[in-house]
Amino acid sequence: MDIVSLMGNISFSWNFVVSFLSIILIDILLAGDNAVVIAMAVRSLPKKQRKNGIMIGAGGAAVLRIILTFFAAKLLSISFVRFIGGLFILWIGIKLFVEGAPEENFKKDVKTLKQAVITIIFADLIMSTDNVLAVAGASQGNLFLLIFGLGLSIPFVVFTSNLLSKLIDRFPFLIYIGAAILGRVGGEMIISDPYVIKLFQPSHIISYLLQGAFAIVVIVAGKILLKIKGVKKVEPSLSTEYKNLNNPFKIDSWDIR
Repeated sequence: MDIVSLMGNISFSWNFVVSFLSIILIDILLAGDNAVVIAMAVRSLPKKQRKNGIMIGAGGAAVLRIILTFFAAKLLSISFVRFIGGLFILWIGIKLFVEGAPEENFKKDVKTLKQAVITIIFADLIMSTDNVLAVAGASQGNLFLLIFGLGLSIPFVVFTSNLLSKLIDRFPFLIYIGAAILGRVGGEMIISDPYVIKLFQPSHIISYLLQGAFAIVVIVAGKILLKIKGVKKVEPSLSTEYKNLNNPFKIDSWDIR
């Protein structure tokens, strides 16, 4: 079997063209959620490192997508896989909200390039299962179209991530929208888990309401953590001042003339 036959038939038949265009549309539509994660993950990085974070993170995620292609369908049919993945996405949403929220009550820790890349890769791996399955279905068994679709998702995600990163810098309130989107995605994964569906059989309306609730939960949890961190940052300085006020005999420096 030669490489050409292994890659699939490349022709301009109607089915091939429809599959080709469908894959492009799928990549455009599904690139948004992944781009939100990347844009929020690199926001805490110095501006010179953001581009590297986006490129390395998106590239590493693309490699994992190709590996995921071969057993994504089987994974998603296993109970609790989507549930645990959804919880992980919710945690990432809260974590990125806390790191990038526009509040200036306390100094935020600067994230390293390595930490940003790890966050991007793991989040993208979890969130890309639907993307991989959609592209695999649209390719109709044509390996060329499958590889084309997975490869095409990289420039879409990189471009969108760069754009969102700049927009978040200019309009910091977009962090709230990004966190809400991640909350919705995490909630959708939890609700669509085979075990949850079997146990509760939620209707479409209930599913949409729960997704909205999870979006709100991520923001509220993030705000609570911000307040907790703010209190921890302020308490030491207050306690020191209090001790100084109650110790009139303390000498901070010697003034000998």
